[in-house]
Amino acid sequence: MTGWEVVRGHPPAPSLAGTGLACGCISSGLDLTQEEEFKKCNMARGCLCCLKYTMFLFNLIFWLCGCGLLGVGIWLSVSQGNFATFSPSFPSLSAANLVIAIGTVVMVTGFLGCLGAVKENRCLLLSFFIVLLITLLAELILIILFFVYTDKVNENARKDLKEGLLLYNSENNVGLKNAWNIIQAEMRCCGVTDYTDWYPVLGENTVPDRCCMENSQGCGRNSSAPVWRTGCYEKVKMWFDDNKHVLGTVGMCILIVQILGMAFSMTLFQHIHRTGKKYDA
Repeated sequence: MTGWEVVRGHPPAPSLAGTGLACGCISSGLDLTQEEEFKKCNMARGCLCCLKYTMFLFNLIFWLCGCGLLGVGIWLSVSQGNFATFSPSFPSLSAANLVIAIGTVVMVTGFLGCLGAVKENRCLLLSFFIVLLITLLAELILIILFFVYTDKVNENARKDLKEGLLLYNSENNVGLKNAWNIIQAEMRCCGVTDYTDWYPVLGENTVPDRCCMENSQGCGRNSSAPVWRTGCYEKVKMWFDDNKHVLGTVGMCILIVQILGMAFSMTLFQHIHRTGKKYDA
């Protein structure tokens, strides 16, 4: 008999080509047995699934945090302006608006990451990566500018806050009045640099009642009543200085989370690209 002879009862070993192994493995040309090839493919597929669902869980938590921040911002916005802006130059720069903006960005970013991971959609994964990259670069630029122009920032901030004091008793700025009352009572401070900042606004030897060490109705008009001497701007700076290690740790954790998110998304993107999976329109 010419050609290849097949031993009865012993068919030739099946080829790996065309078996359609999940994880897109193609024979590498190495001298590997079928069992080793299957193990290699299963390991790669397991790593991909682990990465995929880790990224999904990561972004689900991210999305839930964004929803929470958005809810808090909306609640602050409708709570009669108790946390309004202190700055007349930036009337939209209130605590409520800042929280709403941050919550929206976090929520949208988390949604892109979740959907991109589940659908293995290259377009969404790339969008998620770009949003995180832009956010990270913006944070770094703001931090650098702040440290470079620290003196200028302090000078302009004090000036702007003092101008905001002039609106303390205006009818359309109840939120600003409430905000000053809250911060002066909570931080035990008075005015921007000191208690005399209130004299051009409320009159000589007159300060808000919340500046009094022992708060009572009309105590701010009593020149003999003891008031907090330290300005609120200095108190805030002292608070940041006392908590700089905690704030630095929080900032480092945020940075690590952003870098991990970018790494996860790009790794998943590259795997989908290598296996030739088309992204949905």
